Amino acid sequence: MNPLNKEILSLAIPSILANITVPLVGMADIAVAGHLGGGNGAAALIGGITIGTMLFDLLYWNFAFLRSGTGGLTAQAYGRLLAGSDGVDQVHGILLRALKIALLSGVALIALQWVVLWLAFLLVDCTPQVRELASEYFKIRIWAAPATLSLFAFKGWFIGLQDTVRPMIADLIVNGLNIALSFGLGFGLCGLPAMGFAGVAAGTLIAQWCGFTYAAFAARHALGQLVDQDQDQQYTVDQVQAPSFFRMNRDLVLRSLGMIAVYIGFTVISAKFGDTMLAVSAILMKLLLVFSYFTDGFAYAGEALTGRFIGAGDKLGVHAAVKGCFIWGWGLAGAFMLMYGLGGVPAFHLLTSDVTVVEAGREFIPWLLLMPLIGVPAFIWDGVFTGATATSAMRDSTLLCAVGFFAVWFGGYYLALALGKEAPAGPTAIHILMAAYFVHLAIRSIYLTLYWWRVKK
Repeated sequence: MNPLNKEILSLAIPSILANITVPLVGMADIAVAGHLGGGNGAAALIGGITIGTMLFDLLYWNFAFLRSGTGGLTAQAYGRLLAGSDGVDQVHGILLRALKIALLSGVALIALQWVVLWLAFLLVDCTPQVRELASEYFKIRIWAAPATLSLFAFKGWFIGLQDTVRPMIADLIVNGLNIALSFGLGFGLCGLPAMGFAGVAAGTLIAQWCGFTYAAFAARHALGQLVDQDQDQQYTVDQVQAPSFFRMNRDLVLRSLGMIAVYIGFTVISAKFGDTMLAVSAILMKLLLVFSYFTDGFAYAGEALTGRFIGAGDKLGVHAAVKGCFIWGWGLAGAFMLMYGLGGVPAFHLLTSDVTVVEAGREFIPWLLLMPLIGVPAFIWDGVFTGATATSAMRDSTLLCAVGFFAVWFGGYYLALALGKEAPAGPTAIHILMAAYFVHLAIRSIYLTLYWWRVKK
């Protein structure tokens, strides 16, 4: 194995190990809710978790720049540091700026939580029971906002430093505790109080602050190591290029709006077709995201290496890193197609004891097989373009794919309405929704591939 492949794996494997726990948290939350209700009563509880989680996605995706923007800038600053053209002050200043934004934004979200809920339910159409459960979940978990946003910044900063081990440990702490506490507080295990549905949110709250504590100490240690390499540097945030920082963040916020439109649209639309279809679509999305979290390991490797090679002025290194990450990504895709084909229905059984939800989900299993084929380019390019700080291309591709998603959904829905002379039933609507989701991924993949080849020339 050549040195670059070893470096890709050394960056990707810790990220993959950490990322595995991310969908497991969502699955654990759904599993707790799915078994708390018992039998056929679980759909509303799953819907409450799904809508509650969606509300946080709606909030936190607006702050995705804290991870991706921080990661790309740090990787390039680190490349310049290794090349001897910059000092440690640049790396330090990027983290400080990101943490200030994260902490202030988190406090603002806590203060505005009632407004956020009110606005959210103007848009989300769900049953009263689901709305009540989602509100309960939100009001508990929102108190983790400063910690959650700060963890975005810490993760990007560590990845930029070519260190995926520390963010892996932080993720394992957060997600491992989240899963354990969700079960423990939900069912009253190991001497913990039985909080029922509220225990899922409380578990997340405690876990996020524990992860923040670890990340803060780990960042201090990492910074000390950098200072040892560059004793003469003084820490000055002002030397960070603010115009570049905020231009990138503007692009990434707009990109986040496109992502929010698709993923929130997916949940809002599926909620219109009853609790069973909402539960089915939620489980499908969790299963689809399992592949994306694995692939993100190689996307993070692409981000770290691309940024570092660009910072060091090594164009051949950039192209070699991109090629290597794609080779590993396509290998992963083949393995996941097999896993989805064999394990789709058992996964539904694992996540809920509601027979109605499992039976309704069977016909949608073939959609899972498309994810590896269409998702690899979309996810790997995200990492590469983040490392290159080519945020305008990321912005444009995401806004375009959001347009494609809604065009397919509304076009497909009204075509089915015209052909059937009545509104499509729940299963038909969810098939149209899945088609729209994969069109949005295909647009991202095609746009960024064409853009890269144009720039490469």
